[in-house]
Amino acid sequence: MNIITKLFNIQYPIIQGGMIWVSGYKLASAVSNAGGLGLIGAGSMYPEVLREHIQKCKKATSKPFGVNVPMLYPNIEEIMNIIIDEGVKIVFTSAGNPKTWTAFLKEKGITVVHVVSSSAFALKAQNAGIDAVVVEGFEAGGHNGRDETTTLTLIPMVKEKITIPVIAAGGIGSGRGMLAAMALGADGVQVGSRFAASIESSAHDHFKQTIVATEEGGTQLTLKELAPVRLIKNKFFNDVQSLYDNNGSKEDLVALLGRARAKKGMFEGDLIEGELEIGQIAGLIHDIKSAEQIVKEMIAEFKEAKEALINMDF
Repeated sequence: MNIITKLFNIQYPIIQGGMIWVSGYKLASAVSNAGGLGLIGAGSMYPEVLREHIQKCKKATSKPFGVNVPMLYPNIEEIMNIIIDEGVKIVFTSAGNPKTWTAFLKEKGITVVHVVSSSAFALKAQNAGIDAVVVEGFEAGGHNGRDETTTLTLIPMVKEKITIPVIAAGGIGSGRGMLAAMALGADGVQVGSRFAASIESSAHDHFKQTIVATEEGGTQLTLKELAPVRLIKNKFFNDVQSLYDNNGSKEDLVALLGRARAKKGMFEGDLIEGELEIGQIAGLIHDIKSAEQIVKEMIAEFKEAKEALINMDF
């Protein structure tokens, strides 16, 4: 048992990313049942939809699971109250000040984790009373840090500054990646993209197949003026780049983005006009598997790679 498995009362220190339009109760419960920690992604759910997913998740697993809450979304107070009402014991927060909700949640006996992209924010999270941090490198899919600090450098930088547990994210989708992160000081890992391309993921099949088809260099971080996001290079991405090439303003970017682009791409399967968020690790994802298979293979590969390093001669 390591510090993360103890903190969440789980078998393996693998946390599934609470991704928008991808992380419903089916994926969260499947990961939890496989021995990791499943997270319901509240960012793409109306409050009552979130309540429904929490209730279904409780029926689908007897194991611990949590909810990921991006704090920049509306209805945040209602979402937090639903989490309390439904007895959720683990909450991951992101995209906001950790001080805002941490004390409130911890008073209710909830374990709180915050997602950060720098050691400065990790320190702020620790000072706010957070139980652990997810340190997310530039390789990650979805919304990301502006500084482009890679996971390889971010983990040890954060470990130097804080004493609370560190969960590494960004570019981790295999047992070897998990071992590398833990060798650098991470206590556990958060995996997003690999679970996005799982059977239980609520992503559209068109999006899942696109993840599998995406090769090295097929994604790029963009829209830093709004909220940095890593996207697959499709027509929408090219339209964004064209605006940059023609010195488009922030207002032009907002107008082009419009509303519900991520839903259109990831949930509805519009591969042309939709926003397709995925990490650089997509280049190593070659098939769609069950969440249970993904967890089992990660742990087997982790153990195999660890053994090979132990036996390595210098």
